[in-house]
Amino acid sequence: MDLGKYLSHVMESHVVFSLNIFGVEIPIFDTIIVMWIVMAIVIGLALYFTRNLKQVPEGRQNLIELYIEFVTNFTKSTLGHHAKYFVPYFGTVLLFLAIANAVSIFSIIPSGEQLYHLTGIKFFEHIPEFEIRPPTKDINVTVCMAIMSIILVIGAGIRFKTFKGFLKSFLEPVPIILPFKILDYFIRPLSLSLRLFGNILGAFIVMELIYLASNGFVIPAVFSLYFDLFDGLLQAYIFVFLTSIYVAEAIE
Repeated sequence: MDLGKYLSHVMESHVVFSLNIFGVEIPIFDTIIVMWIVMAIVIGLALYFTRNLKQVPEGRQNLIELYIEFVTNFTKSTLGHHAKYFVPYFGTVLLFLAIANAVSIFSIIPSGEQLYHLTGIKFFEHIPEFEIRPPTKDINVTVCMAIMSIILVIGAGIRFKTFKGFLKSFLEPVPIILPFKILDYFIRPLSLSLRLFGNILGAFIVMELIYLASNGFVIPAVFSLYFDLFDGLLQAYIFVFLTSIYVAEAIE
């Protein structure tokens, strides 16, 4: 397999198995499985850190309170006294995206091809290849996240301005701006989704090239700290930050 075909292969989502429900075959892609893993991690962390909470925090409770304080202060910086309504959403999305973007740094499950090169034995001959790769390299995932954000923006505008007030905002400051205001609600989710998708996919491709060039030596681990971890956390923060800006504009 040449370089171009290899990169095309790893960038695509692959069917791992299918579910047959009432005679309908529903393919389950590797992206969906990784998202299930990320959701399980988020739920597990929530259960672990919120168990047996005390009036005076100690141990793991200090960590979760630091995170909540960070998200609260971050949200207050853009939404002011309205922040309390959005902290749970932003905190959840930030944690989900941070783990999803950086999940490939924790990839410890070798693919069938890697096992074959290591052992000379064809494992899982009839089972498709599966590797833990960031689900946000799939444009479908980032589009869904962006649609969620724009629904939040619209809902916040209606909640704090009333439906009539929200519609009236499309005519402010002058009615001639109406087409641009409407277009804005299509451009913003497109921008959010493409920014997240492009950055994560770009970092993923760079890391794949580094792995191929270094032949698996320690060098990729150093670059992975930036491309998988730092860049993943940064893109999660930017996504949530831009969403908070859009919400602030909708409710001001």
